Amino acid sequence: MKCYDDMIRHTATKHAPWYVVPADNKWFTRLVVSGAIVDALEDLDLRFPKVDKGKLKELAMARQLLMSE
Repeated sequence: MKCYDDMIRHTATKHAPWYVVPADNKWFTRLVVSGAIVDALEDLDLRFPKVDKGKLKELAMARQLLMSE
């Protein structure tokens, strides 16, 4: 067991962490994994891109063209 502890301790980084997930209970395993995924997605702090007025006009024209086909 010490080998596993050493491996995880020496290879996990803040940028690429390891998650040790118990696998003896499926519902709990899935809960832990989904929680890790939610945390990782929240840490990305994703935002929709800002679109200026010129690009909005261009997109509207492209949409109109596509809808007319």
